[in-house]
Amino acid sequence: MPKQDTHPHWRVYIVECRDGTYYTGITPNIEQRIKTHNTGKGAAYTRGRGPVKLIYCEKFLTRSEASIREYAIKKLTRSQKEKLI
Repeated sequence: MPKQDTHPHWRVYIVECRDGTYYTGITPNIEQRIKTHNTGKGAAYTRGRGPVKLIYCEKFLTRSEASIREYAIKKLTRSQKEKLI
């Protein structure tokens, strides 16, 4: 019997904060991560800037792939991120 893949898919996401700024992150559970951001327990950047709204998401098979993409997105300018979104 083949071994089942128990690893979740990783997601790179962009949220828009209440102040209009963007935050980019990675997670295996996007719904839970958004809830965490919105309760003020997420990333330091989003604390005090909530509620956040999910505006972009990409799916990857590994954390490594997601991290590489997250880094690339974080290097984009705001206008480049808006074109991506």
